Amino acid sequence: FSILTIEDGIFEVKATAGDTHLGGEDFDNLLVEHCVRDFMRINNGKNLASNKRALRRLRTHCERAKRVLSSSTQATIELDSLYEGIDYNT
Repeated sequence: FSILTIEDGIFEVKATAGDTHLGGEDFDNLLVEHCVRDFMRINNGKNLASNKRALRRLRTHCERAKRVLSSSTQATIELDSLYEGIDYNT
């Protein structure tokens, strides 16, 4: 991880630590896994993990959210009819 200050659009690294082998794809995977669990929790255990199309759509939106989070404090993931006609928003 890194600790940064942002002032007038200028990023300054204050400290870094952690696993140097950890990368963007690892964060994408964690976001996808979190969203799959969240979808199951709010939809009575419906598991979209076996649906390749739903996972691909979810991954695309998670990657987009990750990019937004690089310059913002929050991001929204919204997918219409993600799985079995059920929308997903977080």
